[in-house]
Amino acid sequence: MSAHHAETLDAAAGTPAPAAPPKLELTGVGKQFRTKRATTQALDDIDLTITDGEFVSLIGRSGCGKTTLLRMLAGLLSPTEGKILVEGRSLWDGSTVDSSVVSQLGVVFQEANLFPWYSVLDNIALPLQLRGDGKAERRERARELAELVGLQGFEKSYPRELSGGMRQRVAIARALSTHPKLLLMDEPFGALDALTRERMNLELQRIALATNATVVFVTHDIAEAVFLGDRVVHLTPRPGRISGITHVDFARPRDIDVETEAEFGKIVRELRHALDGEE
Repeated sequence: MSAHHAETLDAAAGTPAPAAPPKLELTGVGKQFRTKRATTQALDDIDLTITDGEFVSLIGRSGCGKTTLLRMLAGLLSPTEGKILVEGRSLWDGSTVDSSVVSQLGVVFQEANLFPWYSVLDNIALPLQLRGDGKAERRERARELAELVGLQGFEKSYPRELSGGMRQRVAIARALSTHPKLLLMDEPFGALDALTRERMNLELQRIALATNATVVFVTHDIAEAVFLGDRVVHLTPRPGRISGITHVDFARPRDIDVETEAEFGKIVRELRHALDGEE
């Protein structure tokens, strides 16, 4: 899924055109939490570059700062140090977030957080409604996304009538509604049973390929991280630092049977040993 940016020649001048900036660039990013009693360094010196169309999985022990990092990328929590750039534009100016950059992001959490009194279509279209798009335009986009995530026939259903996996499909469609430049996902399938989670991994891969989405995906599940990711970024225990980046070169689309391949098992074991060896 990774996109490799090649220089293109300017037709008029015959000189290389400037390369597009990375989709996401983190430089020296850190986060401290201060209380009257102590200061806790949650994240420290995070450097990471993500290219257009890349799927990056983020793993680490509980408390290593994965969710904290994702919340900073989502504009919900300001970094204490460093810079976060989305397509070359700064997300944060000190503790002030640039709302125009945030509007280019899509976020999916572990809980779908749907409005129970809204139908599937209305939940999907909510960001478009808040943006001020017309009703007809909202409905058309919502119907396209309902079909994309496999919810045909459930457009008029309400969250209480849906399974957990279906509710997460609605949340993913809602996050995609504004054509985000970056899709941020914080353990979106963590509460699902194993079979549903496996199905959702396949569906997410299909959706990401269909939309050429650039995804940052937080998970505790190493096999899930490897199955979905072009790269797997592993963080140390607190303070969270990048201890390694593993490239996953299996061709896409990936069938679930890839998990039975020897190379897949080797990558999972190496990541597990790396995390187990960190104190």
